[in-house]
Amino acid sequence: MIKLIGIVIVVAGLAFRFNTLLVILLAAFATGLAGDMGIVQILETIGNAFTSSRYMSLYILVLPVFGLLERYGLREKAEDIVRGLKAATAGRIFLLYMAFRQITAIFGLHLNGHPTMIRPIVAPMAEAAAAKNGKLSPRLIDYIKGMAASSENYGNFYGQLGFIAASGLLLIKGVMDQAGYPVDLITMAGYALPTAGAAYLVAIVRYHLMDARIKREAGKE
Repeated sequence: MIKLIGIVIVVAGLAFRFNTLLVILLAAFATGLAGDMGIVQILETIGNAFTSSRYMSLYILVLPVFGLLERYGLREKAEDIVRGLKAATAGRIFLLYMAFRQITAIFGLHLNGHPTMIRPIVAPMAEAAAAKNGKLSPRLIDYIKGMAASSENYGNFYGQLGFIAASGLLLIKGVMDQAGYPVDLITMAGYALPTAGAAYLVAIVRYHLMDARIKREAGKE
């Protein structure tokens, strides 16, 4: 039972809101020592786990980078760019980003959309475009932010299956092959493209209605 001491440390540390990283490291060392591992062996195990999953760690490292960019004016710069574009509307910005997101997803490129694109760039640009119609209420701003998130969700979700190495396609192929119905990845990816196109047409309608709502409600409060 002493080898489960790490679980107790993690639960207690999180319950008392101690530093998460320190709690996890303490739990790792305690578990290793309880399992008759030496300090060097514990460090080697932690190091090997980190290097074997270093690509997962890149996702975490991206967040502070964009946090620094936001602190030094990324959002404000995005807003300034849109203010200089007379034809820009929130809906057009979302449609442009959604098309970009679908294309990148089809080629298998993952952009960590919400923290790296939507929050610091797309949403502020849309808010700046909408503000041309008048002062935005907090409720309308939240609505625009939600629609900004939808452009990422639509683009990524309906575009990713156009990539032949997408995990969803590979799962379907594995299941069908085991069931005795061999399928081709390229053919399946081809069937996903019309769905992506249909999703874009639906988005055109939704974002057009959104622009109309912004024009009606902006400046009323």
